[in-house]
Amino acid sequence: MQISFHGAARDVTGSCHLVECGGTRILIDCGMFQGSRELDEDNAKDFGFDPATIDFLLLTHAHLDHCGRLPLLDLRGFRGEIITTAATRELARLVMLDSAGLQEEEARYRNRRAVKHGRGESEFEPLYTVLDALNSLEHFGRTAVYNQPLQLNPDIRATFIDAGHILGSACIILELKEAGKTRQLVFSGDLGLSARPILRDPTPPPKADVGIMECTYGDRQHKQLQPSVAEFYDAITSTVQRGGNVVIPTFALERAQEILFYLHAGKEDGSLPNTLQVFLDSPMAISATQIFKRHPECYDEETAALFRAGRDPFNFPGLHLTRETAESMAINRIKGGAVIVAGSGMCTGGRVRHHLKHNIGRIQCSVIFVGFAAHGTLARQIVDGSKKVTIFGKDYPVRAHIHTIGGFSAHAGQNELLAWHRISCPQTTFLVHGEPESMAALGQLLPNTSVRMPKIGECFNL
Repeated sequence: MQISFHGAARDVTGSCHLVECGGTRILIDCGMFQGSRELDEDNAKDFGFDPATIDFLLLTHAHLDHCGRLPLLDLRGFRGEIITTAATRELARLVMLDSAGLQEEEARYRNRRAVKHGRGESEFEPLYTVLDALNSLEHFGRTAVYNQPLQLNPDIRATFIDAGHILGSACIILELKEAGKTRQLVFSGDLGLSARPILRDPTPPPKADVGIMECTYGDRQHKQLQPSVAEFYDAITSTVQRGGNVVIPTFALERAQEILFYLHAGKEDGSLPNTLQVFLDSPMAISATQIFKRHPECYDEETAALFRAGRDPFNFPGLHLTRETAESMAINRIKGGAVIVAGSGMCTGGRVRHHLKHNIGRIQCSVIFVGFAAHGTLARQIVDGSKKVTIFGKDYPVRAHIHTIGGFSAHAGQNELLAWHRISCPQTTFLVHGEPESMAALGQLLPNTSVRMPKIGECFNL
C-alpha cells in the first residue's frame, strides 16, 4: 500500500493524490493549478504517473482546483471510472466546460497578439478543448450517495460523507486490505464550516489510520459570520451613499449562491436599500444556481424549509442575471448604485476583470473580497494593498475602497480543522492544500500523530 502526492503539495491548488493497493490504483481528485500559472507549465507537464494505469478516480467536489485536469487525464490515456456524488457530477460538467471555453478563448487571444507582433500563427494551444471536456464525461460511472459504502473491488471500499464545503462536496473514506493488513484512510477534501446557511454541516469523520487533511486556513481563524454579514452590508450601503458601485469577485460555486442568499436577506430585513440593483454577471454562477435548486438533498433544514414554502432564497426583486456579453458590457455604463457579482473569485479570468477595470480607479467604488486569494493572483495583489494593478496589459491605480471579509469562507478555519482531526485521530497525518506557513502552524498543534508535509511527487508506504 502506498500514497503519492501530485498536486496541492505545499500549495493550495492542483489537488491530486494517488493510492495504490494490491495492484489497484485510485486517484483522489485531479485539479488544476491556479494563479499566475494557469495554462502554463504546471498544468501541462506530466502528472507524475501514467493516466492509463489509473483504475478509479474519486472526486471530492467540483471546484476547478480539484476537477480541472480531468479532461487532460482522459487525453493522456485514462480509461477508468470516475465516482462522485450526483451534485458534484453536474457541477463538474459545468466547471470543466467553462474552463475549456476560457482556455480556447485565451489561446485565440494570445495567437492574435502573436500575429500582431509578428511572431507567427498558432503559437498557443489550449490545455484542452470543449470537445475534450465532453469526452471526459464518459468516464463518470457510479453515483456516490453519502454514507453508503461502494465496493471498488473485494479488498477496497470507498465511502463518501458530507464535507459541507460546496454542493455535493465529500470527505472520502478508503478501507484497504492487502497481504493480510488493513488500513483506513480519510481524505478531508475541502472541509466546510458548521452552522452556515444553505448546506448541511460537515459529517464527523470516523477513526482512521491515516488522515489526508487540507489546511488552507491552518494558521488562522475566520471572522464570526454575523459580524461579517454586518460588515458586508455596511460596505455596500456606504458605497451606494458615495454614489459608487460595488464589485464582488466571487467563485461561481457556493460563494455566489451564499452572496445571493445574504443580499436577499438584507433586502428583506431592511439592512440594504430596497432599490439596490444586483447583477449576477457570471453565466457559470447562473447555471450553478439552477443546479443548486435541483439538489435539495444537500440543503440544511432551514434552506429546505424555505423552498418547501415557495420562497427562493437565491432570487429577489432587483436581481439581474446577465448571461450575454452585451449585457455584461452594459453594466459598465452604470456609475453608481450597482452591486456586481462576477467571477473569477481570484480575478484570474472571467468578467470581473472588466468590472475592475471600470471601477477600481474610482474612489466612490468598493471591491469586496469574500474568499481566498492565492499567491500570484490579481486578487491577492489587491488584497495585499497594491497601489497599482495591471489588467489586460494596462496599469490602473487602486483608488476604490478595498474590503476583505473572511467570515464568508467555505473552508474550515483552524479550530474546525483541529476538531475534525481530534475526531478522526489518525496515527499519521498528511497535510495538503495549504501554503507552507499554514501547514507549519497547524502541524505544530496536532497531537498524537506523525505529521507529514509532502512535496510534489513524494511517495509513502502505508
